[in-house]
Amino acid sequence: MSKQAPHSNTQANDEPLPEPPGFRESREKIRRLKARSSHGLHALALFTAVSIGAIRDFDFLPSLPTGMRNVLGTPPSANMISTALLLYAFSAIILILSRMMGGSQSYSGMAHVGYLSGFYLFYHLGGVLPDNVWAVFAAGVTVLGLESYHIWTFCNEEIRKELEALDESGRKQRLQQ
Repeated sequence: MSKQAPHSNTQANDEPLPEPPGFRESREKIRRLKARSSHGLHALALFTAVSIGAIRDFDFLPSLPTGMRNVLGTPPSANMISTALLLYAFSAIILILSRMMGGSQSYSGMAHVGYLSGFYLFYHLGGVLPDNVWAVFAAGVTVLGLESYHIWTFCNEEIRKELEALDESGRKQRLQQ
């Protein structure tokens, strides 16, 4: 009589055990969570690409026509933009930390990329982007890094719970046989 390995998926006569209820759904959920856990990296990569353009002062884009600049009016001062950037960064960090403490699964990385790109745009229109590009970059890496960490830890915790549930249902099934 052959001994069964502790975590084997076969019976003593080498017949495969039937899948526990919900096994396929759990595997699909784990696959989705693994894919979702890397969304923060996608946002960081996009922000890095935008930042490279900002470091170059968006010299690869065409200039805004004079008529369009007149319609937009006078850009805000650099101090006003910097104050808004500071408020945005602290608000975003506090919101991310509160979502982390609450165990929320919400993620807003791509929205942060859009907001941070807006700060690059305001500084560019104000003609002070070269002096402020590193401030936006530092705020962006901080916010997006924290957001990425939040979604990664959330997904890994959910994956751990799913694996434990699968392991438990597999044990119950083995005990019933």
